[in-house]
This record gives sequence, structure tokens and C-alpha cells, in this order.
Amino acid sequence: MDKSSKKKVKISNQEENGESDDAWWWLVHKGITASFLCIALFSLLVRVAVSLHPYSGAATPPKFGDFEAQRHWMEITLNLPVKEWYRNTTLNDLSYWGLDYPPLTAYQSYVHGLFVRFFSPESVALTTSRGHESYLGKLLMRWTVLSSDALVFFPAVFYFIVVYYSGRKQSGSMGGIAWHIAIILLNPCLILIDHGHFQYNCISLGLTVGAISAILSDKDLLACVLYSLALNHKQMSAYFAPAFFSHLLGKCIRRRYPLLEVFKLGLVVSVTFLVVWWPYVHSMEAFFGVLSRLAPFERGIYEDYVANFWCTTSVLVKWKRLFSTPQLKVLSLGATISTFLPSMIKQIWDPSKKGFLYGLLNSALSFYLFSFQVHEKSILLPLLPASLLASEEPFLYTWMTLYALFSMFPLLHRDKLVLPYLAISTLFILLSVAPNRRQDTRDTNAFRSFVTIFSLLCSLIIHVVYLSMNPPQRYPFLFEALIMLLCFSQFTFLAMYTNAKQWMLLKHSNYKEKKLL
Repeated sequence: MDKSSKKKVKISNQEENGESDDAWWWLVHKGITASFLCIALFSLLVRVAVSLHPYSGAATPPKFGDFEAQRHWMEITLNLPVKEWYRNTTLNDLSYWGLDYPPLTAYQSYVHGLFVRFFSPESVALTTSRGHESYLGKLLMRWTVLSSDALVFFPAVFYFIVVYYSGRKQSGSMGGIAWHIAIILLNPCLILIDHGHFQYNCISLGLTVGAISAILSDKDLLACVLYSLALNHKQMSAYFAPAFFSHLLGKCIRRRYPLLEVFKLGLVVSVTFLVVWWPYVHSMEAFFGVLSRLAPFERGIYEDYVANFWCTTSVLVKWKRLFSTPQLKVLSLGATISTFLPSMIKQIWDPSKKGFLYGLLNSALSFYLFSFQVHEKSILLPLLPASLLASEEPFLYTWMTLYALFSMFPLLHRDKLVLPYLAISTLFILLSVAPNRRQDTRDTNAFRSFVTIFSLLCSLIIHVVYLSMNPPQRYPFLFEALIMLLCFSQFTFLAMYTNAKQWMLLKHSNYKEKKLL
């Protein structure tokens, strides 16, 4: 038998024996790399187009907005010793955009600051650069977000696609895989917040996607490192903590030496945290000084208008008047735990990879709907696992994304980002109905069609009214309240559905999958 015949037999045997699940084999034979690069390039161009529009706090002194906050952190980390980054001093006034994210964000600000300072030193000069908005400075700042996306989020998504599809018996059509890549990379909410409003959510979310991919490929120690880094970049990554904890614990207790497995995972997490926090662990004062900046309870249970339980119901129940901040902390903690606990129990009882993805969505939704100090931008966290499940739940992801966009509309309107909001919403709708995507096979009944049409009609009317009319003087925030009410109702129904869907996976679990864990 010649070499070519042997090679064909080998590939055929690999397919029969299930060895074709190997990621590299799948990459070569599916040719997914070229598709990913083309979609990634288009996604970058969309991000560049959005970045040409205004940002948070543009030309609005004295405190400007999130753009100035990120620039100020570069200024502080570049010009002050690391131990003074979180300390209130004459040169670091914490009331003016003081650092309120974990140390990894500070290190990221330092690295980006070096880049900005190389080309425009005046943009990050200590004290004299406050409110700096030169054309070059803005261009450099936009470039730091774009490069962060390309270097962190995009590779993480590629890792996820390889792991997710190479490990499935039916990997799906090339068109379906390309659609899934586009749906994740062209997340309209992430693009508008990071490249319009101006933040670096792509870093923490990219690290989280990497951790999720590592879990799906059974690299649990790597997952612990990546997720710990995500937590140390943005504390809101804790929205996913119950899902990671319950899934890994469920796997550990099924191993031969459960305590040893738990110890290994705990050791990796501890070492990762120790490395990141090293400049602040030598002093209890310094450690708790940083910790206090990460939990600004004095700001209240919510800020602005966010489509969660506390903000939506505050129209009828004045939570801030009826309860003190400590009482509200206990109430929100109890509500959050009680809503994510069923998802945790299921995943500990019967850990599965698909259940893990649903668990991430359920956990993040619980935090978004009921936790303390939620922002409009926090909807990005439950949207992430929803996008990873888009091939399984295309309607759910489309529906959730549209209302996530709607919930952020007042914020984006304030930032003068209505045009990119409308453009990228249209792009997303066109993408969501693309013919190559996986069709939702469930029958659509009359009630579901009615609810869908009614909800979309309501959102369309509110959009038009918001842009064309002024609210009554007695109720200046009436339109925002209506938006929050509509979006909150949709998110609540989605949370109920996804929790039920996760528990329904018990019917489809099998002994073989448990053994593979």
C-alpha cells in the first residue's frame, strides 16, 4: 500500500474512532482559520467606524466621563509609585476618577499609558493633563481599545470556536460556524460600549471566554488562571463565579481524590491572586485600601437607569428611603443568592459542559437583576454566555441582545451615539436573520408570535417618542422608566427560561459524559 493510501486509511480510522475531535485536525480540514480572519477584519472595521463618533463625557467639564477616567488612570499609574495608585494624596485625588478596579486594570493602564506617552507625553502628564482631548490623544486612546480587542478578545473567541465545534459529534456546516463567529465578534453592545462610550470590557470578557474554552477542553487549571485574571481586571467578572465554582466542584467530587483536586484548583487561584496583588499584600492597610475602592457601597444600590429589579421597582417602592445601605446590601445579597442557587445545585449534582454554559448565563443574569450597584453596561456579562450559546439558542440571543441594546439607549443617547446605535442595531438584525445560521427548530405558536410582535412594537414606539418628544415636567424620567420596565420584564422571562432549560438537561445526561468529566 502506498503512502497516500495509508494516509487516507489513517484519516478514515480517525473519523471512525472519534479521533477527528482533535482540534488541529478539525482546523485543517474545516478551513475555519481563513473564515475567522475575514470576519475578524470586518469586525475591526466596524469598531473603527464606531470609534469615529463621540465618547462618554466628550467636552463636558469638570469631570468629563469614562474616557477621561481611563486616561486619568494612565496618568496616575505612569507618574506615581505603585503603592500610591489607590491612595488619596495631593497628587492623586480619589474623588476625581480614582482607580476603582482591581490591580490588573491598573497594570493595563500603565502599559497603555507607556504607549500613549511615547507619542503624546502631554496627554498623560501629571495634573496638567486633566480633561486632555487633543486629536492625537483621542486617536491613541481609541487605538489602545482596538488593540486590546485584537490581542485578547479575538484570540479567545477563536479558541472557543475551535474547542466548541471540534468537540462535537456534529460540528455543523461551515456557514453555521462562520455565523456563530460573526455573532460573537460583532456583539453590538460590546462594540458600542468599548469603542463608542469608551471602556476596556473586551479584556475581562476575553479572559473569561478563554477560561470558558479551557473548561470545555478539560484544562481546568488553565481555566482557573484565566478566570482569576478576569476577576482581577474587573470585579464584575464575579457574576460568573457561581457557575465556575459549581461546575468545577461537581467535577472534583466525581474524581478519585476529590480533596486533592479541590486543593490543586485552590492553589492555582491563590497563586494567581498573589502575583497580581503582590505590591499590596505586604501591608494590611494597603490591601484593605485597595479592597475598599472595589466596593463603593456609598453610591447606592443602583446608578442612573438600569433594567434590574431595584431600579425598575423603585418607581413604586422607594428602596433608598425605606432601607439603609447595610439593609439593602443584605436584601440584594439574599435575592442574588436565591436566584443563582438552583443553577449551582444542578451543576454540582450533574455537571455537563452545556449545563456550564447555561449556568454562566443564569448566574450573570441573577447578578444583573438583583445585585448591589449594577450599571447599564453590566448587561454585557450575561450577554457573553448568551452569545456562546447562540448556535443552540439563536432566538434567545437575538431577543436578549435587542433588549440589551434598548436598555442602554438612554446612556448612548446621552453620549451622542444614536447614529452608530441605529447602524449597528441594523447590522445585528440583518446578521441574526442570515440564511446560513442554524434555524430554531421549535414550532412558533401564536402566543409567542403575538408577544414578540407586541414587545418589538412597544420598543419601536418608545424609541420614536424618546427622540421626538419631551417628557412631562412632573415626570422628567418617564421615558427612561418605561424603557427599564419593558427591558426588565424581558430579562426576567429569559432568566426563567434559561434556568428551566438548564434543569431540563438532566433528562439528556448520560453515563458516558459523566465518565469523560
